[in-house]
Amino acid sequence: MLYRRKIYRYTKSQLSKLKFALGLNPKVEKSGENYEKFIPNPYKAVCLISADLEMAWAFRWSKSANNPIVLAEKNSILTRNNVPLILKLSEQFNIPITWATVGHLFLESCEKVNNVAHPDIKRLPYFENTNWKYESGDWFDSDPCTNYYKNPAWYAPDLLKMIIENPVKHEIGCHTFSHIDCSDSICSKEVFASEINKCKKLANEYDIELKSFVHPGFYIGHLDDLAEFGFTSYRTNYANELTFPRKNTSGLWEFRNTMEFSWRDGWSVNYHIKRYKTIIDRAIKYHKVCVFWFHPSLNPEFVTKVMPEVFAYLQSKSEEIICLTHYDYTKLLDSKGT
Repeated sequence: MLYRRKIYRYTKSQLSKLKFALGLNPKVEKSGENYEKFIPNPYKAVCLISADLEMAWAFRWSKSANNPIVLAEKNSILTRNNVPLILKLSEQFNIPITWATVGHLFLESCEKVNNVAHPDIKRLPYFENTNWKYESGDWFDSDPCTNYYKNPAWYAPDLLKMIIENPVKHEIGCHTFSHIDCSDSICSKEVFASEINKCKKLANEYDIELKSFVHPGFYIGHLDDLAEFGFTSYRTNYANELTFPRKNTSGLWEFRNTMEFSWRDGWSVNYHIKRYKTIIDRAIKYHKVCVFWFHPSLNPEFVTKVMPEVFAYLQSKSEEIICLTHYDYTKLLDSKGT
């Protein structure tokens, strides 16, 4: 099974290279709209970069791992190692990032009440989607209910402090409290509300107002509820696109992914760098919005060899492309009456 997955990933990466060479990936949207509605003068393009800060929470129901908890712990270690390096790079090149953060990571500690973890959070029913399978036990069975000294994979107040205190104006966004599937067919309004209310309460303790949302696993749902909770945007992954944002009927701005920051099997370091630089050039050429995103648990080689070159290139093009957080960009869009 593992061998087949490696072959699949390698084949996929090679096909992606071919599409890119043909100019088919990312897709450049052809629109008759005036780009000046979306791109602030005097710039030619906008770049948004966001990170899904999840630690162990994203992987505990993973279908792709023989032991999901081991994978969760491994990825949390990578995250803890990578985040300080990424923050140092963002400061060096003045690149703001929107950190879509799982709410539980705000906690320094937690404990069970009457033998129940987080009784204020409504539970999802058992379900299976393309990435996760939750079929037994309690949704919070993997939560150690201790503190970040004993179990740093499940808590991250120290990382949040690093992000908040970084000289660059980063944004803390929302990724639900416990990394749930937000699909309307799986997640009820009551479950969703309990998750978001808990996130907002914890963020408020850090003097943070949550405005930008990223659905875990890109399982999109509850858009009307997001608007009622005061969010202004969400991010989607339907296709790799250079495009303009769209405002939906709920009044939320939709940012469509252009490309993930990720290490690809079969790609050299130089090809990784060339790929991202070319996307930035295309965004500038066609006056589009470029949306990059990543998991902080990504391959360290990407962080140390690829990301510095991409961030440096963005800085070198700072007179043509402006890097913004999701919320700062929505404020700009709304101020223009777009």
